[in-house]
Amino acid sequence: MPTELDKTLDAIMDKLTAEGMPAETVPFTRGGVDMPSLKLAPPALNHYFAHYCNEHKDADFLIDGDTRLTFGETWQAARHVAAGLVDTHGVAKGDRVGIAARNSANWIVAYMGILLAGGCATLLNGFSSGEELADQLELVGCKLLLADAQRAKRLDGHEHGAKIVLFEHGGKPSDGLAQIWGDPGERTFLDVGPDDYATILYTSGSTGKSKGAWSDHRGVVHGAMSYALQSLMAFTYLDSSGGAPTSQACALVAVPLFHVTGEVPVFLQSFALGRKLVLMPRWDAGEALRLMDKEKVSYFAGVPLMSYEIATHPDRAKYDISSCSGFAAGGAPRPVEHVTKIRDAFPNGFPLLGYGLTETNGVGCGNFNENYLAKPSSTGKPSRPLVDLAILDDDGNKVPQGNVGEISIRSVCNFSGYWNNEEATKAAFTKDMYFRTGDLGKLDEDGYLYIVDRKKDIIIRGGENITCIEVEEAIYAHDAIAECSVFGIPDERMGEVPAAVYYLKSGHSLTPADLREFLLASIAPFKVPLEEHIWQSDKPLPRLGTQKIDKRTVRTMHAGEPAAA
Repeated sequence: MPTELDKTLDAIMDKLTAEGMPAETVPFTRGGVDMPSLKLAPPALNHYFAHYCNEHKDADFLIDGDTRLTFGETWQAARHVAAGLVDTHGVAKGDRVGIAARNSANWIVAYMGILLAGGCATLLNGFSSGEELADQLELVGCKLLLADAQRAKRLDGHEHGAKIVLFEHGGKPSDGLAQIWGDPGERTFLDVGPDDYATILYTSGSTGKSKGAWSDHRGVVHGAMSYALQSLMAFTYLDSSGGAPTSQACALVAVPLFHVTGEVPVFLQSFALGRKLVLMPRWDAGEALRLMDKEKVSYFAGVPLMSYEIATHPDRAKYDISSCSGFAAGGAPRPVEHVTKIRDAFPNGFPLLGYGLTETNGVGCGNFNENYLAKPSSTGKPSRPLVDLAILDDDGNKVPQGNVGEISIRSVCNFSGYWNNEEATKAAFTKDMYFRTGDLGKLDEDGYLYIVDRKKDIIIRGGENITCIEVEEAIYAHDAIAECSVFGIPDERMGEVPAAVYYLKSGHSLTPADLREFLLASIAPFKVPLEEHIWQSDKPLPRLGTQKIDKRTVRTMHAGEPAAA
């Protein structure tokens, strides 16, 4: 039965969707199917930035070490970057402009500047190797790459076709972004519409190499607004119960901005909320506690291991983080025992869980406060008013309530397609425009989603997707390898980590340490199994009747069968 909180939240959203209210919807047709869109949504991200940066112009926005920028100052800096991109580097509408860098205020200003210039912000995975970065650039035909020195160096010796422009972190944006700094004059930079290219994010798929998932402005704006409406619903509820924050909302940015979790629900949503962002260059639980105390952080979002590390940190009692009322997680399953531990560690805050994908611009489901404590293994209910979630069989038909099928999401927030890959795009959607997530799940009688398995052969390591086939291909590149199998094994801190079993060609020798060293030269370190998770088999690997390697048996023989498999 619905909880009292469910009933209250539904009543609040019913009011928010009424005529003239912020969540009022009107039909939008995509692929011949009508779906709800927000009547009051800005037409494009440029308009979204302009409106909210003006509305909150004097409020703090970006805190990055000693750098502090208001919304108004950030907007003006982005206009200077847009002018430099257009006037100095010739960026035109639709050009793909990449960003390869760690989190910083200048990363955010660069992102905004690309969009104001009419470009398509192409977010490269900052953990990637040089070869992987080059593949991402070449895939979508990036004209320009804005990179910090560390990522640019990785590209030495790799062909990719993009002009590299360096930028630095910290200090004044005019200094760090000097090579793309121009004079905007009286230009407005609003000449884009809802159907224009907005972003490309890279997503791991069962075929190995990353695919470029591109979205138009309509999809990304609605993704940000969907999250803002969930926050408005939550704030309305908390206000009625006396628990609403009384100071400026503030989020600690501990996840990469090039991932959809960092980009949409954390970064882009913050414009609508007038929320301050405190940036971390890299994850450190002790530093996170210090910043949460100093800046009075009210919201924390990260992969599950992050909030768990904060809750269990030995120095936690030294810091006052009572201002933080939400500890959100996404990108990987959160162990049920972590939910209680986080709640016990932070009596003033609640653990939260979201479910979304790169292809849905992060939008999907959410589990909130007491409801999450009551159903900690569920990712929650579909986000109103935009998300239509269905559990489908292989033919695209809805399965009976409670049965397991493929989780599929239809909304105006969904991406538009995989860049230059019509076959993959067509396979990703049903004929009635549901996006097939590749996750298997079921809905309970209250409409709560439970993820039970993955159809795709993907490992999720601390929020990073790793395709087994990509690691297998890298292993097979070694001349000594006859057979191999890569799979995920449970890890308390990261959720999952990659593991590998290999069988050698006759007359060859190769130790696990040697294989690991070989892999580190070609793929990102986070994709490479640790030496203790690499096993050499003394006989050919077991196979199924289809002659495919039997991964489950291989995993059981060498790593033991995970309890949740």
